Parts: sequence; structure tokens; C-alpha cells
Amino acid sequence: FKPGEILTRDEDVLDTWFSSALWPFSTLGWPDETPELARYYQTDVLVTGFDIIFFWVARMMMMGLHFMKEEPFHTVYVHALVRDKDGAKMSKSKGNVIDPLDLIDEYGADALRFTLAIMAAQGRDVKLDPSRIAGYRNFGTKLWNAARFADMNGAVLDPAFDPSSAKLTINRWILTELTRTSNEVKAAIEAYKFNEASSALYRFVWNQVCDWYLELLKPVFNGEDEAGKVEARACAAHVLAEAVKLLHPFMPFMTEELWEHLAGSGAGLACHAAWPEPVFADEAAASEINWLIDLVSGLRSVRAEMNVPPSAKAPLVMVGATTITEERLHRHEPAIKQLARVTDIVMESAVPAGSAQIVVGEATACLPLGDLIDLVAEKARLEKALSKISDDVDKIERKLANEKFVANAKPEIVEAEREKLVELLGQKDKLREAIERLAQAG
Repeated sequence: FKPGEILTRDEDVLDTWFSSALWPFSTLGWPDETPELARYYQTDVLVTGFDIIFFWVARMMMMGLHFMKEEPFHTVYVHALVRDKDGAKMSKSKGNVIDPLDLIDEYGADALRFTLAIMAAQGRDVKLDPSRIAGYRNFGTKLWNAARFADMNGAVLDPAFDPSSAKLTINRWILTELTRTSNEVKAAIEAYKFNEASSALYRFVWNQVCDWYLELLKPVFNGEDEAGKVEARACAAHVLAEAVKLLHPFMPFMTEELWEHLAGSGAGLACHAAWPEPVFADEAAASEINWLIDLVSGLRSVRAEMNVPPSAKAPLVMVGATTITEERLHRHEPAIKQLARVTDIVMESAVPAGSAQIVVGEATACLPLGDLIDLVAEKARLEKALSKISDDVDKIERKLANEKFVANAKPEIVEAEREKLVELLGQKDKLREAIERLAQAG
């Protein structure tokens, strides 16, 4: 063009954000009064990132109020931004862009979807580390193997199964936890807290169903109580099927496959199945099995902290146990012996010398360490580990106390140092607790 020439804007083109502002109704046939416009406007939820709230969201709101006399949506869900594992914004020039299709090829779509959901806390960006996706792929594998284990033990979904008729304490416990989890997931989804919903499902499936429920069912499956086996098979299949339905929004592909296996091809798709709304609750059963889990977990932690060899076994000495606790110990003795690797369960009035102690309810559980490890060598090992971690903590604290470092270093590096400090302080506390236990045992 020539200098001083008047330019005329193309009359058939809207600028990007102006056309985007018309999107909620222009796509439905506006300005004509179409059936689609009458049916679908207004919409329910808009999903967007915070960086275009003014460019897009506010303009859609203004255009909707002006032309349609009604806002285009009643809820705006502002999601997190996905950054790299160090917290830096992804950029082609930096070379830190992650292609989701590559991640799907390596880990699967379900693993990527679940990772993004569980990390999508409101107000916090997602630091996407492929190792996290690998971890949640393992979660999917865990559920798959749980379904295989149940299948190998004859678990079959029975439409007539009535949770309220369950008699085994372990079944009444998991059905109570299923109700709690279902309520948590429903409330979190309705509040758009997808990370809380997926976290609740992760805890339920991995920790409660896989790590404890199916482990505690092994003595039932291998026992002589035929009625107990029938109940356990029906309950295990029911719980897995309900978990699959709850997980479907987060891991749709694998759960559809598992649903067809559990319910049969004639049951239809999992996405069309009724959403779980269990109401079963038995707080006494839940309290008893959670007590058992606390006891076994505590004994396992002591063994791990004290570097006790997996093959080493010792008696479990209980001090101050009430009649109720004694009954529980007797009822669950096979599971305690197998899962906590103890030889016998003994009631005493005083703590034996040379024992590590954990408090479970009103009682003190004691594990005689002198029969399991070299106390002097173990103390030296723990003190050496504590000294090294203390040195690392001091270095990071000095670095974070340096104003120049905090001001000049990249924010993601400073944040990484802070996260590392929190992790080291946690390890330091655990080592101190182990040394204190060792002192008590000595």
C-alpha cells in the first residue's frame, strides 16, 4: 500500500475474541430462532483456563446478556494450567513441551486422564511428570489384578446380593467403606473438586480393597466355611463392580472392559449403569477392621524402621488389652500372624524388656527386638542416617535463607528446594522416632 492511503477493514471478518464471544449462541443458529437455540441455551458449565477469563469468558457473558438477555452459562470451572515437572510453562523454544499423544502411547489414555484429574487441585497448576503417569498406570494394573484375583476365587456378580445380609465382619467393613467413598466422590464431583474425588477412589481401591480386603479374604477363600465363601465371592464382585462404576469418569476405557467382564455383555455399558448410591453402614465392623489395619500397619512400620529381615519372626506381646481387644485378637489371629509375621500373641501386664512399642487403641503392642536384630548395630545405622539427613537439611535451609538465591533463582527451582526440605524433615522425624523406639527397647 502507499503511504497515507486509507485502509478499509474487511467487512466479513470478526476479530478472534469478538467471534469467540458469540460462540455460545452463534453455533446454535442465532440470529434465527432455531430449535437448537431454544433447547441448548443457556449451557450449564464452561471449562476454561484462568489466562483467558477477560479475553473470552467476560466477553461471552457480555454478548450473551446483550443479545440473548440471559447469561450463557451459570458456572465457570477454571482449571489448572499444565506445566512441566519443574513448574515451568511449556514452550517450544524451551523444548519442554510434552505431547499428550506420546504419553497415551506409552502409558495409556486412562493413566494420563487419572493423573490430570488427581493433580487438578483448584488454584494450583499441574506439574506434569511422566513418572507420576507411570505411577497411576500401576494403579490401573492394581485394579486389574484385583479383578483377576477375585475371578480366580470364584467371585461372580450376583444381582440379588443384599449388602445388609452380609455376616462376615470383613465384608461389612468394606461395604461401609464403599458407602463412605461413594459419598465422598459424589460430593467432590458436584463441587468440581475432581482431585478429591479421584484421591478418594485411589485410597479406596488401592489401600482398602487391594491391600487389605482381598488379603483378609484369603483365609476365607482357603477355609472350610462354605457359607462364608459364597458371601465373600458375591461381596467381592459387588464391591469391585461399584468401584468400577465410580472410577468410570476417570478411567473410562479400562473400567468398561472390567464392567463387561464382571456384569456380562448383556448388562450394557458401564457409562449407562446406575450411579452407585450405597447406604450400608456398620460402624462396629468398620471400627474393628480399621483397628486390625492400624495394628498390622504399626507392626510393619516398626519392622521396616528397625531394618528387621522379612524372614525374622517374634511373638506379639499385648499389654493393657481389654476384653474386646482380646476377642478381636483371637478372632483375627490367623491374619495377624500372616500379615505382621508374628509367631504367637501373648497377653502380659508389663512391657517386656528389649521391645519396640506401639499404641493401638487402649493397648500397647510390643515387639521384642532383641530376638530379631543386633540392637547396637541398628542404633549405629540409624544415627548415621540421621546425621546425613541433618546435614542435607542444614544445606537447604541455608540456601533458602539466602535472599539473593531466593530472588535470583527461577521460581520452580526455589519451589523444588522447599519441597525437598519438607520431604527431608519428614524422614528426619521418622528416624528420630526409630531411635527413640530403639532406646526404649534397649
